[in-house]
Amino acid sequence: MAKIISEPSRTFGEYLLLPNLTTKDCVVENVNLTTPLVRFKKGEEPELKLNIPFTSAIMQSVSDHNMAIALAKNGGISFIYGSQSIEAEAEMVSRVKKYKAGFVISDSNLKPDNTLEDVIKLKEKTGHSTIAITEDGTSSGKLVGIVTSRDYRLTRDPLTKKVCEFMTKDENLIVGKEGITLSEANDLIWQNKLNAIPIVDDNFNLVYMVFRKDYSDDKENPRSLLDAQKRYIVGAGINSRDYKERVPALVEAGVDIVCIDSSEGFSEWQYETIKWIKDTYNGRVKVGAGNVVEREGFRYLADAGADFIKVGIGGGSICITREQKGIGRGQASSVLEVSAARDEYFEETGIYVPICSDGGIVHDYHITLALAMGADFVMLGRYFAGFDESPTSKVKYGNGFVKEYWGEGSNRARNWARYDLGGKSELQFEEGVDSYVPYAGKLDDGLGTTLYKIKSTMCNCGAKSIKELQENGRLSIASAVSISEGSAHDVILKNQ
Repeated sequence: MAKIISEPSRTFGEYLLLPNLTTKDCVVENVNLTTPLVRFKKGEEPELKLNIPFTSAIMQSVSDHNMAIALAKNGGISFIYGSQSIEAEAEMVSRVKKYKAGFVISDSNLKPDNTLEDVIKLKEKTGHSTIAITEDGTSSGKLVGIVTSRDYRLTRDPLTKKVCEFMTKDENLIVGKEGITLSEANDLIWQNKLNAIPIVDDNFNLVYMVFRKDYSDDKENPRSLLDAQKRYIVGAGINSRDYKERVPALVEAGVDIVCIDSSEGFSEWQYETIKWIKDTYNGRVKVGAGNVVEREGFRYLADAGADFIKVGIGGGSICITREQKGIGRGQASSVLEVSAARDEYFEETGIYVPICSDGGIVHDYHITLALAMGADFVMLGRYFAGFDESPTSKVKYGNGFVKEYWGEGSNRARNWARYDLGGKSELQFEEGVDSYVPYAGKLDDGLGTTLYKIKSTMCNCGAKSIKELQENGRLSIASAVSISEGSAHDVILKNQ
């Protein structure tokens, strides 16, 4: 008979934190959420760190270049979804790396014979009021003009009016020539009281746009996650099938770290993928792996050379792996065991391999619990899917709005490579659902509230860092009655 582990499979909802002494200096402003992203040796510093312990899930409905930019501004990292063509994923990575440098490839472009109606539709789609007008309507065509909201009046101009009739024409544009520095470009913007300037080559082909707001971003986002060249740090998902073609393209695009996206990572396919990446790039390319739920899986991937390891099977809100296969484990039990294995590995080898808790987060406080249980950072899907910056559509639902959210194992995603068992190259059955999540507004606002909650809870536990929380935190198993006691009860709630 199979070996039986007698300890129940527990979730985050079955635990509560106990308070420790809060000293006078243990206030929210003094809490540091910096955490390692990749493995490092004892006494050394990791090559990559996160300024907040947040990563966005490797999902079509969560992590594209827009989410990657927004999260990096706040100190976290996105892993752009890999269930797309190699070229498309590399292009998303490239957009992120070029964005923070201030030289942005324009994604709002029209031709001179487009109409004002086209301008309005494009503005609604992208949210950008500055539109580059090129001869062929592409981001690299010959620049013939610029349209901003100051060039037309909806109350007077007909929607059929041609762009060439109201755009600011090329001879009246202030432009920068290719090779200009970001500082020089910003000086041109400020001297001429502009919101943006185009950067062109010797043939007046559009190369980049530089925006005034990027200067403001530097000042308004002090915890931005940046590389040595002051560009946003970004990750990308890969699979264990086409990694020999996909990884080189992502590296060429500037990716900082890749992660194998799989529902279950304790496999020879992941081992071979990690070894190939490490051998091919002499250890320079960082790679995360997983998912696992116990110590044997952790050690297998750590020995292979994984730079971080994801923990969790079947705990995601759209995941039905446990229902379909009967495989998985409660997220709290998984994190606790793998954290212990991580610490044992560190003691034995002197190498610290960070772990990522992936799934099982229902409430904000569950993130704090995951960190207290030993996770170095968390990966979130549903949480980020509701924000404006996720790639899905906002839909009217009842009296409010929702956003679409689907699993990588759903028929909609058809990401068969995530469930690769070496057989047919197709999805045999679903392990994810297609759903909606409540619309959550802008990422900055929602994430700011969550971070404040985490820091406040850590102060209650007497911890000013994640390491202190893990060393000094105390957890109590909570009964179902005690959980219900902790919610509003025995009162009549007023209508909100």
